[in-house]
Amino acid sequence: MPYYESVFIARQDITAAQAESLANNATKIIEDQGGRVAKVEQWGLRTLAYRIKKNRKGHYVLLNIDAPPEAIQEMERQMRINEDVLRQLTIRVDELEEGPSTLFHFKESRDDRPRHFPNGKPPDKGDAEKLPKKDPEALIEIAAGASGDAAAAVEAEPKAGPKDEEPKDAGPDKDDAKEDGQGDDK
Repeated sequence: MPYYESVFIARQDITAAQAESLANNATKIIEDQGGRVAKVEQWGLRTLAYRIKKNRKGHYVLLNIDAPPEAIQEMERQMRINEDVLRQLTIRVDELEEGPSTLFHFKESRDDRPRHFPNGKPPDKGDAEKLPKKDPEALIEIAAGASGDAAAAVEAEPKAGPKDEEPKDAGPDKDDAKEDGQGDDK
């Protein structure tokens, strides 16, 4: 019998147990038609690349199947009828994968990669509790701890306040115009 891989996406508002029951229904249809499902993988709730029937997420399920083509046709027909299934795709493969799928290999490699932190080690959860909540002087001292001088850290901070310059006039005053002789209408 030929081998198939089938992936379907179920709606986001169903539970994981309901997505599993959809996979069990597909398995039952295949087995009733004389085939077998070698592996069922629940990939969980994942974000879709674009909205499908107003859903932004979906429950992904992978089935590895060894069955006649008639069984696959019946399974696909049942999935098209089911309103909980957003999309499904079945392809014929030369052989079934043993072990976890490529998606799980990718997830494992992402989890095993080293994390990059500024000082080489992950931050301590207790560090946030050591900092004062609303004491600006203590924060300045902490900032100066790196440079070693609290006074220099305060001086380096930009000062806010009014400038010592006099404000510029928006235009000529009436007094200035009288001095020039322009304000007299007599």
